[in-house]
Amino acid sequence: MSTQTLDAFQVIADPSRRQMLMLLSKNSMTINSLVENFDMSRPAVSKHVKVLYNAGFISITDIGRERHCVLKQDGFNELQEFINYFDKFWLKKLQKLKNILDNKLKK
Repeated sequence: MSTQTLDAFQVIADPSRRQMLMLLSKNSMTINSLVENFDMSRPAVSKHVKVLYNAGFISITDIGRERHCVLKQDGFNELQEFINYFDKFWLKKLQKLKNILDNKLKK
């Protein structure tokens, strides 16, 4: 069975994964400590962690018997590129509107 690759938007579409990212933005956490924040089994949390890991949102480091999850920028880059594209789009539209309004005021 092959692992399905999700794009960044599919990854963050799940509310549990978004909450995990928010928790990890405050501090690195072990998988067990993540489990304590959710009403789901450890295997279910581990599946979400695996999706976040595969998409580049987190890295996992084994320290002793524990697996520590830390945020990583890679997964966020795709989201940022998308948002930047539309930021530029709206800035151009607003600049055109400003130019039209400025020209009307000059008349």
